[in-house]
Amino acid sequence: MGKTLTEIAQTLKNANKKVQLIYAFNGVGKTRLSREFKELVAPKTDGEEAEEEKLIKVLYYNAFTEDLFYWDNDLDQDTNRKLIIYPNNFTDWIFKDQGQESNIITHFQHYTNDKLTPLFNQEYTKKDANNKDVVVKAYSEITFSLERGDDNRVNNIKISKGEESCLIWCVFYSLLEQIVETLNIPEEDQRDTPQFNELKYVFIDDPVSSLDENHLIELAVNIAELIKSSQSEVEYIITTHNPLFYNVLWNEFNNTDKRYGYKPKYSKKYRLEKNNDGTYDLQEQTKDSPFSYHLLLLSELEKAIESGDIKKYHYNFLRQILEKTSTFLGIVEWKELLTLLPNDSEGASDAYYNRIINLCSHGKHSGEETSLITENDKKVLGFLVREIKKTYHFKKERTNQEE
Repeated sequence: MGKTLTEIAQTLKNANKKVQLIYAFNGVGKTRLSREFKELVAPKTDGEEAEEEKLIKVLYYNAFTEDLFYWDNDLDQDTNRKLIIYPNNFTDWIFKDQGQESNIITHFQHYTNDKLTPLFNQEYTKKDANNKDVVVKAYSEITFSLERGDDNRVNNIKISKGEESCLIWCVFYSLLEQIVETLNIPEEDQRDTPQFNELKYVFIDDPVSSLDENHLIELAVNIAELIKSSQSEVEYIITTHNPLFYNVLWNEFNNTDKRYGYKPKYSKKYRLEKNNDGTYDLQEQTKDSPFSYHLLLLSELEKAIESGDIKKYHYNFLRQILEKTSTFLGIVEWKELLTLLPNDSEGASDAYYNRIINLCSHGKHSGEETSLITENDKKVLGFLVREIKKTYHFKKERTNQEE
């Protein structure tokens, strides 16, 4: 019988493991699980400052963390573009109290471009619409510059969404390094700050989105090393939708590390699945590759088509299937697989299929409004899945009666 996310969160809390690793598809409920876990560990009470209290007991990174940042695009002049940080205890803690600015810049440039530099503001005064002085607090604005080879640089550029997400992750990761280093000092009165003394859990929800495979592997290894080096009683929970990231972390946490006294028994690995009735299953995984990934993607697509609950990110599933199939067949471009498919009932051809897959595969997150697609797009997805299975001879899954 399936469980609610609250019950799954309780299972994680009761596990008493140094680290728990969870794989789940986008849209299954990883981010909701992180919120349920946070509410379970540090429930909000009336009149309580939400973030300040919860940061003491549970530190979390998920999709909502990115809501702390938004762009001021300077629509009037289009010259002074800034990434604004909403007032919050989270970033004040990192920048002002812990002084992590230089570490964040170093991490960001490593994973993106060493010529791309984030610049954090110092406190200044400006005039508002009523010509009154307004104080802009330090570390509330970020601008970006790009160095050129001729010693010149371009200022006030707007970075990509992937680069923005990477910056936010670097803010979080720099804080995590500081936490581990501080809590590795066993005597509380010898620590630089008491801020972390009550921290019990760190919940990391999908920290990767746009990194290439080399940086993705490096990030996974670095996270695993940092967690294994942690000598405190803090427990870590990591969720991901990326099979490569999961695979690397699974193997890292499954190896003994004598430097830190870490053993594989300190970890647990799972796969989170959502049932048709809205309940969830948390299945323990004893292997680093808990599924034939492309076949599981195909199964998820068939479920979505049957239920009619199709979102844009399902086209991303289809693209991943095509990419893996083309690699296996030695075909350079996955789009070449579409040339052997027949036209649909409306006369659509492989050029149209390629266009709609590229367009829709950008909407990966089920929580976004843009994840919704038209009825015609849903029909096209169903047609493509049927024809790809037929054309490339995907084996029909056996039922229990056939086994």
